[in-house]
Amino acid sequence: MSIDYRQIPSPCYVLEESRLKQNLSLLKFVQDESGANIILALKGFSMYKMFPLVKEYLKGATASSLNEARLIFEEMGCLAHTYAPAYKPEEFDEMMSYSSQITFNSLSQYEQFKNQVNQYERKISMGLRINPQYAEVETDMYNPCIVGSRLGITRDALGDSLPEGIEGLHFHTMCENDSYVLERTLVHVEEKFGDLLHEVKWLNMGGGHLMTRQGYNLDHVIMQIKRLKEKYNIEVIMEPGSAIAWETGVLVSKVLDIVDAQGVNVAILDVSFAAHMPDTLEMPYKPRIQGAYQTDMPGKHNYRMGGMTCLAGDYMGDYAFDEPLKIGDTLVFEDMIHYTMVKTTTFNGVGLPSIGVWRENRSFELHKSFGYEVFKEKL
Repeated sequence: MSIDYRQIPSPCYVLEESRLKQNLSLLKFVQDESGANIILALKGFSMYKMFPLVKEYLKGATASSLNEARLIFEEMGCLAHTYAPAYKPEEFDEMMSYSSQITFNSLSQYEQFKNQVNQYERKISMGLRINPQYAEVETDMYNPCIVGSRLGITRDALGDSLPEGIEGLHFHTMCENDSYVLERTLVHVEEKFGDLLHEVKWLNMGGGHLMTRQGYNLDHVIMQIKRLKEKYNIEVIMEPGSAIAWETGVLVSKVLDIVDAQGVNVAILDVSFAAHMPDTLEMPYKPRIQGAYQTDMPGKHNYRMGGMTCLAGDYMGDYAFDEPLKIGDTLVFEDMIHYTMVKTTTFNGVGLPSIGVWRENRSFELHKSFGYEVFKEKL
C-alpha cells in the first residue's frame, strides 16, 4: 500500500498499519505452531499506540527498565517479563508491581533481591541470565558474549545447581540472525546448561530472531522450539525486537539545502543520522532511500546525505538519483521503525521527528509531535 506523502509532515516516522499486521500474523503463526510464547521487546519498538494491536497477536512484552515495565502495564494492560543488567534498590518494589517474571543478570543481584521477590504478595517467577560464551555477532558493540561481557552468568560461575527459587534461564546472544544461528547457539547452550534446563520451568531465548525477514525458515525455527519443549518439558519464550517492526514503516524527510563540498554534492536534510537514526552510525549500516541507487553511479546525479546537527560525522553517503535533487524535495528512508524512535536524542537542540500511522483506509493519523518543551525538559 503506497503512502501519500503529501499528507505527512516532515520529519516524521510513519508506521504502516498493514505491514505491522503482516508481521504480527507471521509471528502468531510461529507461536501457534510451535507452542512458544512470543513477546514484544520494548527496546526495539515502544510505539505504545500500537500496543493494543500487538496484544491481539502476541503473548505480552518484555522490559529492561522500570519505565518500560510501567509502559507495558499501563498501555498493554499486562505484566512484563523483566530483565535488567542491574536493578536499583529504590525502584525494585515498583518494578515487581509491573512484572510477572524477573530475571537477574548476576548471582549477587539474585542474593540482593530474592527475599523481596519471595515475600511479594503475588507470585513472581525468578530467572537468571546465562552466557553460553557463543554468539555469531560481528559487531562487538552488539555482542554480549565477548570476553569481559557484563551480561549473563557463565557456567563456571554458576556452579553445579541452580539457586533456590530460580524457575527460568534466559539467554540473549543473537542480533538479527536466522534459525540456523539459533540452532548452532543451542548446541552451546545445551552443552553448558542442559542439565539445568531439566530443573527449570521456562527458557527465554531473548531477541535477535529475525523471523519476518524474507527467506527466514519458519519450519526450521518451529522444529527447534518443539524439540526444546519436548526434551526439557519447559515453556519457551522469545522476545524479538527488530522482527516485529521490521520493514513496517519509513522516516520522511525534506531537503533543506544542497551544497558543493569540494566537489561532493551534499543534500542537507531536516533529519539527523546521529540523532534520529543512530544505528546507521553505530552498527553501522547504510539506510535505503526510496527512488535512489544505494551508491554513486557515473552518469547519474550523485549526492551525500547530510544530517542537520553540527557533528562532522552526521552524514551518510553516497546515493545516486535519476534526476537532480531540489531544495524542498521529499526523501524517504525505508525500514525506520525499529531501533529508531527508542534511540532518538535532541543533541544540538534538534527537534524530534513526529510519529504517525498510515492506516489501512489510506489515511494518515498523527500520533504525536514534539516541540521545545521536550528539549528543555531533558536538560
